[in-house]
Amino acid sequence: MCVMDVIIADDSKAMRMLVLRALRHAGFSVTAREAADGKEALELVKESVPDLILSDWNMPVMSGIDFLREVRALGITTPFGFVTSETTARMREEAILAGASFLLGKPFTPEAFQDILTGLV
Repeated sequence: MCVMDVIIADDSKAMRMLVLRALRHAGFSVTAREAADGKEALELVKESVPDLILSDWNMPVMSGIDFLREVRALGITTPFGFVTSETTARMREEAILAGASFLLGKPFTPEAFQDILTGLV
């Protein structure tokens, strides 16, 4: 199995660790680069385009949706998913229209990641 390069953007260090653990428990072999906001994450993307981007929606400095829009404006088509506590229909629609692959609600399970990511990455 190849190792997947993942950027995890969330203002909570604990949540970034939970996302990484869930990915590994779902059977994915990953190396993670972490960012506390969208601006930091965007710089990581510019350094090296990852295989997958996972982002919270609500973060300081640059929100997840603004981060997604910036990534897509650069022409980067990497699968991008939101892992967020808010999953309203409006947010889901806004995310998909901006180019997101999925919106996963917190709390999440390794099985949820497995279901969403199988065939996507």
